[in-house]
Amino acid sequence: MATFENKTALIFGAGQNIGRAIALEFARRGARVAVADINADGAEEAAQRIRDAGGQAVGLGCDVTSAESVRAAADAAERGLGAVDIVMNNAGVLHNGWVEDIPLGEWQRMFDVNLMGMVRSLEVFVPKMLARGAGHIVNTASFAGLYPFAINRIPYAASKAAVVSMSQNLALHLEPKGVRVSCLCPGPVMTTSPDSMKSFSGEMEMRGPGSHLQVKSQAETARTLADGMEAGRILIPTHAELWETLREWAVSPDDYIRAKAAAFASGDIGKPSFDASALGLE
Repeated sequence: MATFENKTALIFGAGQNIGRAIALEFARRGARVAVADINADGAEEAAQRIRDAGGQAVGLGCDVTSAESVRAAADAAERGLGAVDIVMNNAGVLHNGWVEDIPLGEWQRMFDVNLMGMVRSLEVFVPKMLARGAGHIVNTASFAGLYPFAINRIPYAASKAAVVSMSQNLALHLEPKGVRVSCLCPGPVMTTSPDSMKSFSGEMEMRGPGSHLQVKSQAETARTLADGMEAGRILIPTHAELWETLREWAVSPDDYIRAKAAAFASGDIGKPSFDASALGLE
């Protein structure tokens, strides 16, 4: 359904990791890409990689906790590359800690970036896309927002659950009016984000989405998203195994939660498998 050729995409949170890989993939498929990130140098580096490969791109500094900054980035993207056809809200923060150790301010920060950062973008782009009767909004959620396992990052999981709900209802509202909506739901993906996340409870192992899952590369994640967008999909998980997990959860959420608690108590913390050769690390 969707194509990237001759489209302008603005990606918030694309200066590194999954966002950067997605920017490169969109450009490879023919899009002009505005790379926005709170790290302006990282955004420019990603844009330069696209230009070096023969594409069109601009790098922009942007703080998604500021409506003024989001609007300025949107204006700069449109001045440099034309009206934005695809906006991807990918900026996010992560943390680690038990809920009893996490201060109120961290809850506020988590929602201000992970959810309200998207809302600030929507405030800019939904009216424009509705006026044109066309456009594509992409939000990044997480497996943590779809089923219970992230007990040592509960504010993060709650913010991502809000993103999933918001995205589905946006699709219900906007798609009949010509504006498409997709929600990328990453499972375990190889990124550097855990290296810089805040920890509120000292050293602890992350509770993961399941030991049956394998860590994906950023490049594969970007391809999965782009393929899903082209196919007209709304929820786009990085791992097809998600659907079976959600079926298990739906049969009896109570039983699923208690079985997960028992698994954690037995030492199975849901850590995904890691194939270095498949990730190109060997």
